[in-house]
Amino acid sequence: MSVASIPFVRESGHGVPVLCLHSNASSSSQWRGLMELLSPHWRVLAPDLLGAGRSAAWPVVAGARLQHELDALAPVLQSLGDRFHVVGHSYGAALAMAIAQAAPQQVASAVLFEPTAFALLNRPGPGDPAATGIAAVATAAIAAVDQGDLPAAAEEFIDYWMGPGSWAAMPVARRGPVAESMRPIRQWTDAIFAESWPAAGLARMTMPVLLLGGDQSPASARDLLPILAPRLPQVTVQVLPGVGHMAPVTHPERVNPRIADFLEHRTKVAS
Repeated sequence: MSVASIPFVRESGHGVPVLCLHSNASSSSQWRGLMELLSPHWRVLAPDLLGAGRSAAWPVVAGARLQHELDALAPVLQSLGDRFHVVGHSYGAALAMAIAQAAPQQVASAVLFEPTAFALLNRPGPGDPAATGIAAVATAAIAAVDQGDLPAAAEEFIDYWMGPGSWAAMPVARRGPVAESMRPIRQWTDAIFAESWPAAGLARMTMPVLLLGGDQSPASARDLLPILAPRLPQVTVQVLPGVGHMAPVTHPERVNPRIADFLEHRTKVAS
């Protein structure tokens, strides 16, 4: 698997690298506040993932996998050296998990805000309401994109993750870019639902992990935390009251200090 170009990457600061991976319908710009907070002590890199921001489109229409993202990020990962930290939100957190499993000796720690590891919702039995709920939303949004109705796809997506009426309440000037960001939703969905997250792979994530969430998040994200946490060897779970799945974007003042504190503690432990 390969892509034609190196992804666009925001970078600031000096020191041990911290790789920040954004959510769907977003871009590296969501991490500007965190980059400002961390850059006095860390080298912070935030790439635009496939089909987002200024990076290349997905190299496939159907059959997308997280491995396509890993292939696209290969030059960035190679630039990080022997040890780095990874921070991810939603889809970006799932990608961070894939990186941590692929390179457990290089990833010093991982911060994961509600990773979209949806396959875990189907265990121990199929038909979990949280899993069927997100699958229905994804199916409806994909159908809208296929029909050329990007605003309808965005409304499905945004109202699911941020609450009913969120799309209607969004400033009109913001709706266009968000609707346009829906184009890769088939690839996101294929990539996420294709990952089975076997126990052996999760057990390889032996680095310290901070697993964050919001108590107002949809069930598909909220219910994953207690399923995922026992499968990670060294995990700390923090659920933030009064915020939802998009808290790294909507409430960075609540989320970013927790990330910074966790990374600072990792430095003290290492020294």
